[in-house]
Amino acid sequence: MPLTCRGRVRGQEPSRGDVDDALGKFSLTLIDSLDTLVVLNKTKEFEDAVRKVLRDVNLDNDVVVSVFETNIRVLGGLLGGHSLAIMLKEKGEHMQWYNDELLQMAKQLGYKLLPAFNTTSGLPYPRINLKFGIRKPEARTGTETDTCTACAGTLILEFAALSRFTGATIFEEYARKALDFLWEKRQRSSNLVGVTINIHTGDWVRKDSGVGAGIDSYYEYLLKAYVLLGDDSFLERFNTHYDAIMRYISQPPLLLDVHIHKPMLNARTWMDALLAFFPGLQVLKGDIRPAIETHEMLYQVIKKHNFLPEAFTTDFRVHWAQHPLRPEFAESTYFLYKATGDPYYLEVGKTLIENLNKYARVPCGFAAMKDVRTGSHEDRMDSFFLAEMFKYLYLLFADKEDIIFDIEDYIFTTEAHLLPLWLSTTNQSISKKNTTSEYTELDDSNFDWTCPNTQILFPNDPLYAQSIREPLKNVVDKSCPRGIIRVEESFRSGAKPPLRARDFMATNPEHLEILKKMGAASSIDAEDGLRFMQEMIELSSQQQKEQQLPPRAVQIVSHPFFGRVVLTAGPAQFGLDLSKHKETRGFVASSKPYNGCSELTNPEAVMGKIALIQRGQCMFAEKARNIQNAGAIGGIVIDDNEGSSSDTAPLFQMAGDGKDTDDIKIPMLFLFSKEGSIILDAIREYEEVEVLLSDKAKDRDPEMENEEQPSSENDSQNQSAEQISSSSQEVDLVDQESSEENSLNSHPESLSPADMDNAASISPSEQTSNPTENHETTNLNGECTDLDNQLQEQSETEEDSNPNVSWGKKVQPIDSILADWNEDIEAFEMMEKDEL
Repeated sequence: MPLTCRGRVRGQEPSRGDVDDALGKFSLTLIDSLDTLVVLNKTKEFEDAVRKVLRDVNLDNDVVVSVFETNIRVLGGLLGGHSLAIMLKEKGEHMQWYNDELLQMAKQLGYKLLPAFNTTSGLPYPRINLKFGIRKPEARTGTETDTCTACAGTLILEFAALSRFTGATIFEEYARKALDFLWEKRQRSSNLVGVTINIHTGDWVRKDSGVGAGIDSYYEYLLKAYVLLGDDSFLERFNTHYDAIMRYISQPPLLLDVHIHKPMLNARTWMDALLAFFPGLQVLKGDIRPAIETHEMLYQVIKKHNFLPEAFTTDFRVHWAQHPLRPEFAESTYFLYKATGDPYYLEVGKTLIENLNKYARVPCGFAAMKDVRTGSHEDRMDSFFLAEMFKYLYLLFADKEDIIFDIEDYIFTTEAHLLPLWLSTTNQSISKKNTTSEYTELDDSNFDWTCPNTQILFPNDPLYAQSIREPLKNVVDKSCPRGIIRVEESFRSGAKPPLRARDFMATNPEHLEILKKMGAASSIDAEDGLRFMQEMIELSSQQQKEQQLPPRAVQIVSHPFFGRVVLTAGPAQFGLDLSKHKETRGFVASSKPYNGCSELTNPEAVMGKIALIQRGQCMFAEKARNIQNAGAIGGIVIDDNEGSSSDTAPLFQMAGDGKDTDDIKIPMLFLFSKEGSIILDAIREYEEVEVLLSDKAKDRDPEMENEEQPSSENDSQNQSAEQISSSSQEVDLVDQESSEENSLNSHPESLSPADMDNAASISPSEQTSNPTENHETTNLNGECTDLDNQLQEQSETEEDSNPNVSWGKKVQPIDSILADWNEDIEAFEMMEKDEL
């Protein structure tokens, strides 16, 4: 928890839901980052860390954890640590005392995970109790019926390595059985798999398919299992899936989810950040061109927002605004540089490091971004940041002599743990070939390169990659929002464009006639109907959310923070609008009385400052008037509900008092208890605390930061920062001053004023793109023609011709249509049916 400078312990902090399933009271970050220390040549620290694991870590805890996360992070971390411990021992300098202790812990953990596989299908339960296993009353788990494809299909590397290291074949057998079952349940006509599957019946629960969240590492582990274990069946399965991915999901440079039974039909209009690993996997496969294309598209999105949002739309707008410092894009950057030798990818890596230092670095580590649009932080630094991000960025810039072992002798797991390739010839007691499986005969070149040699396959010439990137360099800033290709083609060929939800008018007989035909006349009509329902759902949702204001930011700019700490703040429906006026900067002072519900008794203390007030006992507007009358230039209301946090609660906005609030001229922001306590703690420690109230975080002031004197910092804080961030110094390839001055700050430049207004109008809780935005299509000359504007003008003309019809009255027919189509809409949302 880099903002509060302490570790996150399960049960001691408010629950964050499923994300906490990775925590098992087993020192997650320590184990997950063991092999990173060796990569960074921190062998003494590695030796100390191993001793701490052996001395302090207990795996027998009464905690329910994710089987998937525990496997890739903890089991993988122990095996990666063991792999490098025996390597160091063989070199004769370090770890001479080591006697496979980490391997014994891994074996103990492996046996604790095995009860999860007690299903008829062989697919594991998604969760297990480390102490009590599955389905016992005290286990508090074992009732789940569904798991994600990646959760069941991302086990083979760790489990096979555990079997090969120990000679206990049961682990590899269980992981293979799960993979075999997923392969048998693929959709046979498309060769795609869904996102979620029933672990008892094998029925697909979610039938959308992509390469991002829920499926991603299933594909990764098929190819890497072939590399590590030498089993041709894994390669054949991967190539069969890969052919389907490139046929249906890949729409260069995009990767869009489709329905497994109707793979020509897009399942959604946005992409999630986890698919950023796929270009790296394509490099390993040997398919370099689409890897370069997708990576370049993702890089353009990063340059626009400083980080890759958790999800973004096909026209590159923010869909989900969080960014938990995911490493997948850095991973793909590393593999592309290894494949092409193009220094362009070193520049990409430099941008990533500068952005991390400029926007995410805080006194006790690196904080996740709660909203990439405002730059606000979340008190979270996941273990994968040290396990993967540091590792890939260091390796990207490292020369061969910087690494004390040959990295080419190892394969990376999905958590970037290192497993030695010599395992393929050790303890082979399992039949390699699955003779019951059938493989599709592919007519492309999928099987030409079963083990690609980069020196032969890729022209090791920077101009090769550059020639592929060049057409995509403006794909984000100058993009034409994409519709469905088949629709555009039919429109250009003279066919009438389909009815869109935003144009629908219940008073138009022609629209009602089109509505009746949807799903009945042809497969094209069925697709139009499915898309119309999806748009109608999004439009209805948008109308409900359009009154919400976007989040604001409180940035601590005084010593020793210098803008590093950014807190997510709720807006007010009154007072100065920070999205339209310059930010407010000032020192903070507590008001007396603290609730601000009467005339302040300490006006001299808040005069010209930003007043801190506690929530409760009177209306927000009354508090604002009282501190404004005392001379405050702004106000921060701190929640009186102890323990509340923006991490676990939805965005809160302060309403007026039902009266005219035009007399309130100062900005007012709301902080939950946890964020407010960060400011209050800073006041107690440093007395003078200056903050910036704004619509989004501003760039740090390098001149102020250069004046920072380390000796003036609190010793305990320095110690915490050193402990948590010690490894970061190895990756900090440019010094702090250079990083602060040279970091790319492409967000303001890459957004036009209109774009910035649009971005500011979306709140974090608003997790859908605006379906009422105008969509453009590309004509044959490559120019953008605003077809939807033409349709809108036509719609407006029709509306004007009927003076009795107003927009306010059009909302009701939409609700009526939604009610009439309720069953079909539910079926679409659940993705349970093939037909409308």
